[in-house]
Amino acid sequence: MSNDAFTQLVDAHYVSLYRFALSLARRDADACDLVQQTFYIWATKGDALREEGKAKSWLFTTLYREFLRGRRREARSTSIEDLPPSEQEIAAEEVDRVAKLDAASVVVALQSVDETFRAPLTLFYLEDLSYLEIAAALDVPIGTVMSRLSRGKTQLRAALQREEEVAKSKVVPFGGTAGRKQA
Repeated sequence: MSNDAFTQLVDAHYVSLYRFALSLARRDADACDLVQQTFYIWATKGDALREEGKAKSWLFTTLYREFLRGRRREARSTSIEDLPPSEQEIAAEEVDRVAKLDAASVVVALQSVDETFRAPLTLFYLEDLSYLEIAAALDVPIGTVMSRLSRGKTQLRAALQREEEVAKSKVVPFGGTAGRKQA
């Protein structure tokens, strides 16, 4: 698709897509993000559409799917403020601990999780699939997915804690005495 054709498509549909996005998201910034994401997807995949007359419905369908994908992501994450005070402290500590980990540590920890539990964890966290989609992908009941995710999270937490301990043992504080005998 040429730049002129893309510009014409944006000009023709931006306002109506924005209104639709605003009715869904109810926030200007979120609506703008949805419309931008929709046009980005069109720019990368729109040439696969065989009938140009269906571009408008394709754009609206894509925007709606992006909205739903974002909602699923939000539904899975619980805000720390929504937790009771005792759990807020635990969650805040875990967030701090995870923030200190680098991606390589997380990958190493994930690789140490049993394959049975690693697959649903990967599909849930990295591929952003719902429980139902994971169940279909792995051809197991949804209850099995829930169980495997729970057990996988437990194994992943333990593996991350081991990675953290290994990392701490390698850090020598400034002015430390690593390698020297103390009198």
